[in-house]
Amino acid sequence: MPYTEFDILEELDCAFNDVPGSYYPKGEKYNCYNFFLDLEHGYCETAGNRIHLYADAERWAVIFEKSGYQNRGGRAEIQLDYVGNCIDYIITDSDDYTSVSNTEVITLISGGEYERISLDDSGESLFELINPKVEAVRVKEAMVTIEHDPLKYEGLGIEPREYDNPDRLVGFGELIRYFNEAEPNLIRASEEEIKLHIPLDIPKIMTLDEFHYSSLYDKDLLASDQELYQLIAKVLVNQDATLWKPALEPNNHWSNWESGNL
Repeated sequence: MPYTEFDILEELDCAFNDVPGSYYPKGEKYNCYNFFLDLEHGYCETAGNRIHLYADAERWAVIFEKSGYQNRGGRAEIQLDYVGNCIDYIITDSDDYTSVSNTEVITLISGGEYERISLDDSGESLFELINPKVEAVRVKEAMVTIEHDPLKYEGLGIEPREYDNPDRLVGFGELIRYFNEAEPNLIRASEEEIKLHIPLDIPKIMTLDEFHYSSLYDKDLLASDQELYQLIAKVLVNQDATLWKPALEPNNHWSNWESGNL
């Protein structure tokens, strides 16, 4: 059935408030999670973020993409959050209930790989700092050279960790942010990964690399009240990228938001 801008904004408001949307499976046995783009999460030192828009006359999907270092999980990840009327939700069964989620996680740098590059010459961990003698790190399936010069990081606005770091070594989160600035495709989801939970034949309308983001923690300003999502709804309903004409300045770069501080 055709959809409206109101339908899209209503679904986005559900995700904004972490309540099941209209297309989630119904029933008491389902434990539903509906996540939204969060650039301020205390457990994730955010690096990159984008929004992908897909639509045809009957189907639509918004995919939020965020990359960063998970300081509690000890790994770097891409998080993809799916909102739309054609989402193949991630369903996990347990003995007591069935978990339903709109989120896919893709590992960029595993915990084991971080552990490897953080060991000093005596085999002791440098605790979220990288041994300057280590030349490369595995990102997904590729070995990538590590830049150790702190001035290169500072030139990109990436400050080294101050506490317990007299030698100004590169930190786990700083490395991901450096890749985001210097080689962003290294830590971006591929088109195949982005489309893991939407129909393969749905057309892509556009990707938003820059946009005006408002805090997820300001619950008085719903997604439906924000220019960003109003324009997204208009673009999707019309399947027309030329309607993306924001008045507000983009601010979604990680440097504008405090994250990974817990």
